[in-house]
Amino acid sequence: MKLINLLKETEFSKDMAHRQVLYDSRNLTLVAFNFEAGQELPVHCLSADSELALLVLEGDGEFQGENAVPVQAGNLMILPVCVPHGLKAHSRVRVLAFISPSVTEY
Repeated sequence: MKLINLLKETEFSKDMAHRQVLYDSRNLTLVAFNFEAGQELPVHCLSADSELALLVLEGDGEFQGENAVPVQAGNLMILPVCVPHGLKAHSRVRVLAFISPSVTEY
């Protein structure tokens, strides 16, 4: 068992989105992403075997991919295997990514 306090995972970077792996096993990876306003995670695709859920903890922005989808705190985006995705932050944004099964790309 591992207890994670998401209120303490709030490190940001001026140069690029801050990424921190919070948990990693062969079945699940949890990654915290923190974006300053204007920062982006370019559109990309995970490995062919992994599904992804993205929970916006704070702020507002836009999930990008085939279509742009505005998001705000409390939104959960669930992406099936190998759907291209990215994010552009309109304000300071914190996102928690759930990846299953685990990948080494993050």
